[in-house]
Amino acid sequence: MTKQMNLTEALKKYFGFDKFKGDQEAIIRNVLAGKDTFVLMPTGGGKSLCYQLPSLLMEGTAIVISPLIALMKNQVDVISHLSEVPGTAHYLNSSLNKAAIDQVKADITAGITKLLYVAPESLTKEDNVDFLKTVKISFYAIDEAHCISEWGHDFRPEYRRIRPIINEIGNAPVIALTATATDKVRTDIKKNLNILDAEEFKSSFNRPNLYYEVRPKTKDVDKDIIKFIKQHPGKSGIIYCLSRKKVEELAAILRANDIKAQAYHAGLDSATRSQTQDDFLMEKIDVIVATIAFGMGIDKPDVRFVIHYDIPKSLEGYYQETGRAGRDGGEGMCVAFYSYKDLQKLDKFMEGKPVAEQDIGRQLLQETAAYAETSVCRRKMLLHYFGEQYDKENCGNCDNCLHPKTKVEGMDELVIVLKAVIALKENFRSDYVIDFIMGHETDEIVAHKHHEHELFGMGEDADDKIWNPVIRQALIAGFIKKEVENYGLLKITSAGKKFLKSPHSFMIVKDAEFSDDDEGPIEHEGGISALDPVLSSMLRDLRKKWSSKLERPPYVIFQDVSIDQMATDYPVTLEELKNIQGVGEGKVKQPYAKEFVDLIKRYCDENDIVRQADLRVRTVAKKSMLKVKIIQAIDRQIALDDIANAQGIEFETLLDEVEAIVYSGTKLNIDYFLEEVMDEDHIDDIYDYFADSDTDDLEAAIDELGEDYSEDEIRLIRIKFISDMAN
Repeated sequence: MTKQMNLTEALKKYFGFDKFKGDQEAIIRNVLAGKDTFVLMPTGGGKSLCYQLPSLLMEGTAIVISPLIALMKNQVDVISHLSEVPGTAHYLNSSLNKAAIDQVKADITAGITKLLYVAPESLTKEDNVDFLKTVKISFYAIDEAHCISEWGHDFRPEYRRIRPIINEIGNAPVIALTATATDKVRTDIKKNLNILDAEEFKSSFNRPNLYYEVRPKTKDVDKDIIKFIKQHPGKSGIIYCLSRKKVEELAAILRANDIKAQAYHAGLDSATRSQTQDDFLMEKIDVIVATIAFGMGIDKPDVRFVIHYDIPKSLEGYYQETGRAGRDGGEGMCVAFYSYKDLQKLDKFMEGKPVAEQDIGRQLLQETAAYAETSVCRRKMLLHYFGEQYDKENCGNCDNCLHPKTKVEGMDELVIVLKAVIALKENFRSDYVIDFIMGHETDEIVAHKHHEHELFGMGEDADDKIWNPVIRQALIAGFIKKEVENYGLLKITSAGKKFLKSPHSFMIVKDAEFSDDDEGPIEHEGGISALDPVLSSMLRDLRKKWSSKLERPPYVIFQDVSIDQMATDYPVTLEELKNIQGVGEGKVKQPYAKEFVDLIKRYCDENDIVRQADLRVRTVAKKSMLKVKIIQAIDRQIALDDIANAQGIEFETLLDEVEAIVYSGTKLNIDYFLEEVMDEDHIDDIYDYFADSDTDDLEAAIDELGEDYSEDEIRLIRIKFISDMAN
């Protein structure tokens, strides 16, 4: 009893908590007893306390091996605030200079340091190994232990060298901790660390406070993300992207739309990363945009949303990253954007890797695709992946449960699947089983002579999109299972055999359909963003009025694309009008601009239009520097073909850029170039055509003007005309 009181008192003394969470106390007692320990605990479950508290109570220094340099700094800061003794916790990694390393070693030698965080790379350095041999080690904690396994979402070869190094430094108990691991990964970790007899503590993976949603990824994804963030003002969030380039671009777009955001990836220098991390913790910025590949390790309890701009490479990665939301038990929104194209891109990245690695990677990717495409409860799917059963039919906190799809009877299809698995001697994966059922004579099926089997093609008359959901939902229901060692092979269970003997109703939901075409609109809570035909007609009438008044063609006032967008986004100020495509500073200064926004404002007031808050996303012109250089070069009257050569772009691309500049309202004088390269009569003919035409359409101009005029000539004069008339 006294011992228990001491542990609770220590918890209160060092961490200020009155009681332990979940298995924490049992884990800590196991470590204090000097036993090997394996901890599987979701993010936010309080993993770090399981090694921090015993390290403070035991004799010697505990070595914590972690791949996350950012997390080390963060946790050392936390322990330093808790302890009255400076140097109680230290880290040893590549970010320290020699003087700092000497200070760390001095504190350890003096017996001050109870907790030493080490990156696996630093642990293997010879001088560090020699030094640690002289130190009394209380225990080794291996954080993010899934990095040991090739089946884990973040495999790191240097993690495989941890056990040999431990043997070299000196034996002590081992505690391995991970927030995410399938059965296969757990076995890998214990084998590799040689802790097969470790006491295992496994917490539930269910995080009831997290809301899961998958949205189709369209060309408007940036706009959708900005809309989402603006609907949750002031809340902290993390957005994961696949590439550093996208991270930088998206962070810039968010900032351009008045969102306090910064980029965070391994390519930035450590000072920048540290500053960004501190700013996020101190709430000087609201949103971090980070690469999936880089483990952030930001220990912030009130992250309110995690967005996946790109679908992750594995469900384990996805679970770990979404787990950073709502760690305080409060709201946590997890939204992932999914497109089949992203999946193909990730698949392509694997080419050139060893075959075994490709095989593992592709199977992990298939699981992620299954999660994204399913119409089943997402919580049920996730927990099933981690070997945990979720019995509720409706979790009430994912998109599929909040908007359930109609169920269809799948009894006959399940019978076909089970018969196929048996016919194939339980030796093939789901894609092969589906090809067999559908009667597809693939090279693999012909090689195995399965096209000659009497059951080959027995489901060919069914909708081919039914088979994936049937197999996935049969797995969740326990009629079939996937082999762990030979990952992905389908086996029939005793429940499946019973079902075959006496089939009964098996209701399923079909998968959500994700088109390859990423041009479509996104469904929002307020319905699909769409053109308002009444307003569009009113705006066109106003354009016609100004066209007559100024004696200019209507498209010179505003292009059709601009009118359509005004009738979709309802800009009611000149500032908002600037966000409309084809409208720049120059356009907004025109006398008619105010009349357009006033008309839209009146229309919104009279018709109680609820405008979408953020309107069109302000894009960050990736080529803005290019545009500036083009404008400066034209001002200096440099020939356009020379400008194109100097900027390393095609002449057509240069014309695209110049067109964008003049259409958005900037005046450019290219007369010096036209006089050099074009016949004066040609210039007049094309100019007169545009002056009399109701359209600026290039194809129409080419048809009307005939073969005597080249496309480049027509484009050049159209640029001159728009610059003269519209600006």
